[in-house]
Amino acid sequence: MNAGEQLMSDVAAYISELVPVNIEQVKNKLSMILTKYHVKKVEKTEVHPDLTDKIQLFLSAKKLEGLSPVTLDSYLLELNTFSKKVMKRVEDITTAEIRVFLGSFEHLKLSSVSRKLSVLKSFFGWLTAEEFLQRDPTTKIKPPKKEKRLPKALSIEELELLRESCKTNRQRAFLEILYATGCRLSEVHALNKSDINYRTSSCRVIGKGNKEREVYFSPKAMYHLRKYLMNRTDDSEALMVTERKPYRRLSQRGIQREIGIIAKQAGLDKKISPHTMRHTFATLTLNNGADIAAVQALLGHEDPATTQIYAQLTEEKKRETHKKYLVM
Repeated sequence: MNAGEQLMSDVAAYISELVPVNIEQVKNKLSMILTKYHVKKVEKTEVHPDLTDKIQLFLSAKKLEGLSPVTLDSYLLELNTFSKKVMKRVEDITTAEIRVFLGSFEHLKLSSVSRKLSVLKSFFGWLTAEEFLQRDPTTKIKPPKKEKRLPKALSIEELELLRESCKTNRQRAFLEILYATGCRLSEVHALNKSDINYRTSSCRVIGKGNKEREVYFSPKAMYHLRKYLMNRTDDSEALMVTERKPYRRLSQRGIQREIGIIAKQAGLDKKISPHTMRHTFATLTLNNGADIAAVQALLGHEDPATTQIYAQLTEEKKRETHKKYLVM
C-alpha cells in the first residue's frame, strides 16, 4: 500500500468513527481528491520536512536581519542537531521534549547548553511571532545559571613579555593591533589597508549585527603597523596577509595561530588567543579608570552588562585603592 492509499484508509476510518458513512464511497471520493496531490509518508526515523522548512525560513529571515555568516552557521548546526533528535512538525514539539533534548548533553558545560537553549528560544520565538505557532514551547524553560568566571585577561607584565617575544614586524603589528583596538577576531580579519585613517589613528569596523563603529590605534600600534606594511611587497588589499606566496588575506585561524606562536615564544603556559587580547584591552583600560560606557562603545557591546563583567578590580588595584584612601 502506497502513502496515498494509506492516508485515504486512515482518513476514511477516522470519519467512520465520527459519523455513520459508507466507507467505500468515502474512499472513492478521497481517491479522486488525492489524485491531485503527491503524498509522501514521513517515517519515524527521518526529520519531518515541516521542521526542515521552518529552519530554512528562520535562517533566511535572520540573514536579512544582518546576522553574520558565522552566527548563521552556528544556528544551522544547533538546529540541525535538534531536528535529528526531535523529528516532528514544529507545532507538535512540546516543552517537555525540548527539556529532554537539552538534558541529554550532560557532558557539556552549562554555557554550551545555554547557547543551545538560546538558539531554540530564538527559533521558536520567531515562529510564534510569525504566527506559525500559537504558543512558544521554550517560554517556560529558564536558562541554566551562568558559571561566574571572569574573562581571562593578561597582566601588564604578561603583555610586555609577549611584546618582547615577537620575532618579526608582522608578529608585533598583529599583537599591537589586537590589543590597542580591542577588536573581535572577525573584525580584524576583515580589515583592509585602505581602512586605516592615519590622520586620526583609527579605523571603522563592522561588528555583530552588521553594526559599524570606530576603533583606535595606540602610538605603538601605529608605529609597528607602519613598519609591517613598509616591508610588504605584495599588492593585496588585506591588512593581514599570509607570509608566503601567493599572498592573500590571512584566515582567522591563521591569525589565531600567529598569536599562539608568540605566546609559545614567551614561554607562557596559559592559552592565549586574539580574544585574550580583547579581554586584556577591556580589563586594563577599566582598571586604569576608563569610563565603562566609553569602553562599551569601543568594544561594540550592545548590553552594558556584557562590559560590566570586565569591571572586576584586580587584587593589585584593590591594594592600591586601600593604601591610597584608607584614613590612618
